[in-house]
Amino acid sequence: MDAHLRDLRYFVAVAEELSFTRAAERLFVSQPALSKQIKQLEEQLRVRLLDRDRRTVSLTAAGRALLPAAREMLGAWDEAQRAVSDAAAREASVLTVGMSTSVGRGLLADVRERFTERRPTWSIRFRQVNWEDPTAGLADGDVDVAFVWLPIPRQETFNVQVVAEEPRWVAFRDDHPLAGRDTVAFEELLDEPFLALPDDAGPLRDFWLATDERGGRPVRVGATVSNADETFAAIEDGSGVVLMASGNAAIYRRPGIAAVPVTGLSPSRLAVAWRADDHRSAIRDLLCTLLPDGRAACETAPVRK
Repeated sequence: MDAHLRDLRYFVAVAEELSFTRAAERLFVSQPALSKQIKQLEEQLRVRLLDRDRRTVSLTAAGRALLPAAREMLGAWDEAQRAVSDAAAREASVLTVGMSTSVGRGLLADVRERFTERRPTWSIRFRQVNWEDPTAGLADGDVDVAFVWLPIPRQETFNVQVVAEEPRWVAFRDDHPLAGRDTVAFEELLDEPFLALPDDAGPLRDFWLATDERGGRPVRVGATVSNADETFAAIEDGSGVVLMASGNAAIYRRPGIAAVPVTGLSPSRLAVAWRADDHRSAIRDLLCTLLPDGRAACETAPVRK
């Protein structure tokens, strides 16, 4: 039976990290799912690829033999995917931009207008991605560029540029005891149940729960939410409160929900992210409409079709 590329990708991640925990984080999968796929690959090949105990993971002789071949096969497949994507993009003349929340702030209209000026025959397609994927589709290759909230898992593997830095606010039902306040200190929220992003969101989940700023106090999770609609439904039914960027507090203002600035927290950062190995000129043109340092370059560069 032939091994699936997914199984080889999982194997390479574990072999490079020598840790099922870090490999699972890198792949955006659960550790049990990763272990299951590695076991399935070993059964298919009828060899043991990894020696593992509670503390360490190491490659067997068979695993060491498979690793370079697996890397070569995955590299060839990734290159084939890029070639196909480039061909499809040239034919369709479309760039896909991912996001997990409404971006607002005038960014989308500005990007569309400026990009159209640069490439009159091209168009931008915006895609909403749930919070299970904090990279908004970028990690899986479903989008070309993404608006993301930092931090994201494996952030160092992407190019990331911050486009907005904003204080964090808290949203709760308008009958909450703190709803009438001008500001709320974060210490006043420590015992509140919080709405949490899915576990797969990793460090971004922790950021919106402000786990690093609780002084060791545990988080009370009232509910897990995957998108904005689920968030506001959970607020309305009293499941918990939620932190959000000040710009999103304005975007999502609605009856029955109050939002108040929170003091004592570091600011949130909205960024545009793209794959480090994506050097298409259309990506560069899109980015220079977003980034202050790139706009002058766009103005002097030739218009592309």
